[in-house]
Amino acid sequence: MSSDYTVSAKARADVGKGASRRLRRLESEVPAIVYGGENAPQMISILHKDLLWFLEDEAFFTSVVTLDIDGKQESVVLKDLQRHPAKLKILHADFLRVDANTKITLHVPLHFINEDTCVGVKTQGGNITHAATDIEIQCLPKDLPEFIEVDMALVETGTTLHISDLTLPAGVESPALALGEDHDLAIATVHAPRGGSDTGEDGEVASDEE
Repeated sequence: MSSDYTVSAKARADVGKGASRRLRRLESEVPAIVYGGENAPQMISILHKDLLWFLEDEAFFTSVVTLDIDGKQESVVLKDLQRHPAKLKILHADFLRVDANTKITLHVPLHFINEDTCVGVKTQGGNITHAATDIEIQCLPKDLPEFIEVDMALVETGTTLHISDLTLPAGVESPALALGEDHDLAIATVHAPRGGSDTGEDGEVASDEE
């Protein structure tokens, strides 16, 4: 459960909206909280420029991070992030403590590959739409993937990929699938070209003339 990221933070005693606003305005720091595990939640602050730099790396969102709080280190994952609606500014961050032997639940991004060579696009003239850009997964910290690949190479027009169609890495589970088929959400669809038609389940081309 090694970490490539070490984030320096400071413990803070002042809480409340006023204290958070002063922290952002006067100290250029982001108010945050670290919680979970056997220890009590702790209020912390992180330099805004440092956190913004880490967030430029997509892998930071799905990695076990070493949080250095006044010299004391804890293993955490970024659980939630509050951004300013109009400015490039982080308003608040939540970090969850992790344990090597305890599974964590986290959203990881989907990386769609081979879209330019997709059968439904290249030979059938269709187009791809994405229904999701990430999925929720559950695993031990050591098995946490940076992303999940979605290979579109062999997908034909009229086909919708669902969570159950994904190849999850070893040790990684989908909480949604554990809830049943009704939770097997769509990931992406290859649509027939405009004016064209999709192939039905019996292999015949659907027609308006019935």
